[in-house]
Amino acid sequence: MTTAVPPLDSPFPERGPNAAADAATDQAPATAATAPRPRWERPAYLALLLGTAALLLWNLSASGYANSFYSAAVQAGSESWKAFFFGSSDAGNSITVDKPPAALWPMALSVRLFGLGSWQILVPQALMGVGTTAVLYAAVRRQFGPAAALLSGAAFALTPVAALMFRFNNPDALLTLLLTVTVYCVLRALDGAHTKWLVLAGAVIGLAFLTKTLQAFVILPPLALLYAVCAPTRLRRRLGQLLLAGLAMVVAGGWWVAIVELWPAGSRPYIGGSQNNSFLELTLGYNGLGRISGDEVGSVGGGARRAGGAGAGGGGGGWGETGIDRLFSANIGGQISWLLPAALIMLVAGLVITWRARRATDSVESMARAAFLAWGGCLLITGLIFSYMQGIFHEYYTVALAPFVAALVGMGVAVLWEERGGLAASLTLSATVALTAWWSYVLLGRASGYLPWLRWTVLAAGLLAAAGLLIGSRWRPGSRTGGRLLLGAAALGVGAALAGPFAYCLTTVDSGRSGSIVTAGPAVAGGVGGPGGMRFKRAGAEGFRGGFPGGPQGATQGAPQGGFPGGAQGGPQGGMPGGAPQGGQAGAAPGGPGGQGVPGAAGGAGGRGARSAMGGPGGGLLNGTKASAEATAALRANAGGYTWAAAAVGAQNAASYQLASGEPVMPIGGFNGSDPSPTLAKFQEYVKAGKIHYFIGQNDGGTGAEGGQGARGGAGGPGGPGGGTSSAIAEWVKAGFKATTIGGATFYDLTAPVSGTS
Repeated sequence: MTTAVPPLDSPFPERGPNAAADAATDQAPATAATAPRPRWERPAYLALLLGTAALLLWNLSASGYANSFYSAAVQAGSESWKAFFFGSSDAGNSITVDKPPAALWPMALSVRLFGLGSWQILVPQALMGVGTTAVLYAAVRRQFGPAAALLSGAAFALTPVAALMFRFNNPDALLTLLLTVTVYCVLRALDGAHTKWLVLAGAVIGLAFLTKTLQAFVILPPLALLYAVCAPTRLRRRLGQLLLAGLAMVVAGGWWVAIVELWPAGSRPYIGGSQNNSFLELTLGYNGLGRISGDEVGSVGGGARRAGGAGAGGGGGGWGETGIDRLFSANIGGQISWLLPAALIMLVAGLVITWRARRATDSVESMARAAFLAWGGCLLITGLIFSYMQGIFHEYYTVALAPFVAALVGMGVAVLWEERGGLAASLTLSATVALTAWWSYVLLGRASGYLPWLRWTVLAAGLLAAAGLLIGSRWRPGSRTGGRLLLGAAALGVGAALAGPFAYCLTTVDSGRSGSIVTAGPAVAGGVGGPGGMRFKRAGAEGFRGGFPGGPQGATQGAPQGGFPGGAQGGPQGGMPGGAPQGGQAGAAPGGPGGQGVPGAAGGAGGRGARSAMGGPGGGLLNGTKASAEATAALRANAGGYTWAAAAVGAQNAASYQLASGEPVMPIGGFNGSDPSPTLAKFQEYVKAGKIHYFIGQNDGGTGAEGGQGARGGAGGPGGPGGGTSSAIAEWVKAGFKATTIGGATFYDLTAPVSGTS
C-alpha cells in the first residue's frame, strides 16, 4: 500500500507501511493487531460500547412484552424446565414455537432470575447488540486499525433495523450475534491456519442453527470456499480442518435435534409450525426451502406461491415483489440500505486494492483481502437470497446484513484512505460519500413530513465533504493545510452518512414496538405490509401498523411522524391476501378476544374490515388481545387444579391471556392456528380429564374507531392445512358448552357441559 499523505495526518494507522521493506528483509510486517494502541483508542472504544448500550436500553420497557408469541414461551420456560428445553409456548407443554429454542434460553434464564417483565425479557437482547458491536470491532481492528473498527461499530449500532431488533425478542438478535462471531472465528483461523478457530466457527454455526434453523447456513458457502482456497497450509490439511469444523457444527446443532426426534412424540410438545409433528419437516419446509420457493404448508395466507405484480426484479409474490432492488424498496430501504451502496463500492475497491497480494495469508495485504472476501461474500449471498426468496419475508430479517455492511464500510474507508494520494482512490472515496448522502436524502424523503430539514442538511454536508476529500487528496504531499482539510472533510462525510440512520434509530427507541411484524423508523409511503403488525404506544396514542401480504400500505394515520427524535408510526398499512376487503382506520376497541380491529389499507372512515373465522387477523396474528382484569381473574381462579387455565385459537391470543394471568393457556393450532394440534379427539380427551378450564372464543363484530368495522367471526380458526382442526374444536365447544361474556371476552367453561351433551 502507498500513500501520498504522511501517516501523521491519518486517523487510520497504516497497515504495514514498510511492508515491501519487511518482505525484502524477511521481517514480519506490522499489523494493526500487533501495533501499539494509540492513547485515544480505549476511551473511544468504551464510548462506542456505552453509546450502543444507551441506545438499546433507552425507553426499553415501552415495548412491553414486544412479540407476545415469544414472551409467552419465555414465561413458560421460566416455570418449566421441559418447556425451557423444547421451547414450548405454554408451561403445559402442548406445542412449541415455530423455531428451535436457543434464542429463548437467555431470556428464560433472565426471567427465572429476576421475574417476569419487559426489562427482564429484553435486556438480554440489548446486551447481544452490545456484544455484536464488540465482536465486529475486534474483527475489523485486527487488520485495519482502531479507527476503521470504530467506524464499523458505529455504522452497525446506528443501523435502524439493528436498533430495532436488539430491543426486541425475536430470534434475529442472537442469530446476528452468532453470524458475526462466525466470521470473526474464520478470519482468526485464516491468520495462520488455526484449527481451533475453525472448529469454534463450526460450533457457533451449530448454535446459530438452533436459533433460526437453515438461515444460519446461508453464509457457509462463501466462508468454507474462502478457507479452502486461501488458508496458508497444504490442501489436505485445509480439507481436514473443514471436516472437523463441519463435525463441530453437526454436534453443536444436532444434539438437540436428535433428542427431539428420538423423544416419544406422546410425551413431548407438538412441534409448532409443522404439519406432522416433526422438527425435520419444520426445518426443511416451513422454516427452510419453503421460504425460498414460497411453498410453505401451514403458512398464513397460503401454502403455495402466489403470483404478484411484475417489478424491477421481474417477480413478485404474496410477500412483496422480489428482485435485485428489493433491499432498496420503500418498506425495506429505510431499515438497512443507508450504507448498502457504500458497502458494495467498498467491497469492489477493497478487492481491487488488495488483489495483488499473494494467496498465503501470512502477509498483511492478503489477510485484508481475505477479510473483504469473508464479509463481502456473506453480504452478497445473504442479500441475494433475501432479494429473491418467494416465501415469508419480513423487513426485520435484514438485521442479519447489518454487521456485513458495517464491516465493509469501515474496511473500505481504511484502504481508500491509505491510497488517497492516487486519483482513482480519491475519486472513489469522494463519489461514495456523495452517493451515500444522496441516498440518505432519498430515504428521508420517503417518510412524508419527517424532519424535512435533515434531508437537505445531509445532502449539502455530504456533497461538501465529497468536494473536500477530492481537493484535499490532490494537495501537495506533506502539506499541513491539505491534511487538515482531508480530516475535516472525512469527519463531515461520516457525520452526513450516519445522520439519517441515527435519526431513524432515535425515532425507533422513542416509541414502543410490539406485535408479530415490526419496522424501524417512521412510516413511509409505498411500503408493503405483512401479516402481524406493529402497535405503537406514545404519549397516549395507540395505533397499528401492518397487514397481510399483498396489501399496499395506506396513508399514515393516528400519531404524528415528524419531530425529532421522531413520532411514532401509526395508521393501517396493509391489506388482506388475495384481494380481501380492506377497511378504513384500525379499530381501537377489541372485537372480542380477537383483539383490535384489523388494519387495512387506507380507505376512509366507516370502511368494513376484513372478516375471518378466527375473529380477524388483528387478534390472531397481530398482537393478540388485551386481557381484561375480569378475564385475568377468571383464569387465575382455581388454576392450580388444571394443566391449562384456558385454550384459545392462535398463539398470539393465547399468549396475551397467559402473560396477563401467569397461567398456562393452550394455543390451539400454534402461531397461525393452522397446525393440527391438538386433534379434536385429543382435545376432547383433555376436557374429559378436566385438564382445561376455559375455551376462549371470539365475539361477533367489534366496532373500530372512526366507525370502522372490526374483523368478525365466531369461535372458529383458520382454514388451510391443519386449520380444520382448530375450527372443529371451536365448533365442538360452541355446540357443547355455554358461552359467558367475561370482561368483553367469550368464555366457555369446559367443566360445565350443556345438559345432555358429553
